[in-house]
Amino acid sequence: MASFYRKYGINVIIDLHAAPGSQNGYEHSSSRDGSQEWGLSDQNIQETVNVIDFLTSRYANNPSLYAVELLNEPLSPGASLDSLNKYYNAGYNVVRKYSSTAYVIMSNRLGAIDPQELFPIASSLEGSVIDIHYYNLFSNSFNNMSVQQNIDFIYNNRLAQLNQVTTSNGPLTFIGEWVAEWKVSGVAKKDYQRFGKAQLEVYGRASFGWAYWTLKNVNNHWSLKWMISNGYIKL
Repeated sequence: MASFYRKYGINVIIDLHAAPGSQNGYEHSSSRDGSQEWGLSDQNIQETVNVIDFLTSRYANNPSLYAVELLNEPLSPGASLDSLNKYYNAGYNVVRKYSSTAYVIMSNRLGAIDPQELFPIASSLEGSVIDIHYYNLFSNSFNNMSVQQNIDFIYNNRLAQLNQVTTSNGPLTFIGEWVAEWKVSGVAKKDYQRFGKAQLEVYGRASFGWAYWTLKNVNNHWSLKWMISNGYIKL
């Protein structure tokens, strides 16, 4: 990590994607059968805190360490807000044991009705960030949307939600995952450009910034490198 920082000035966010018991039941949280057991016991919460302790202690003195994200995409209602609050408090304290400067990122629950549910805990912890992931995918509500409806959804719904959680005296906001892909098929390059531009304009208002998912991918529209190189996205 240190050599990358010295050569390129790159900062690193450590993001825990798979917790003991699986926090969302998806394959990217190491669940093979769809089971979701994280947070059902104090034991796997503590085991997860121990992982954060190990990672932060290992990299706290590295100049590249910018932030630690305590957990990726816990799923509601299996991952309860009470369990998450307990874990986020403990995880925050562990990071602070080793670093007073690293930001501590707390992922919003997938499927949570209230986008501001983490606001109380995050507001009470200095240097905290709320991470929200935005995709015009993975929900039936996007299946029949037209190009313009998708773009309008970004400018209206997404912007309104982001404004809700972005306040001058609250935690920072981070659009930690988004992609210029959708359920619309057979559309022109200019439509992808408009869709990408809309997201850049809206997500650029997040106070901690954004991250495209992902930098390189075999599927073209999921690859930020390909999108930039081929003129679909202009930063």
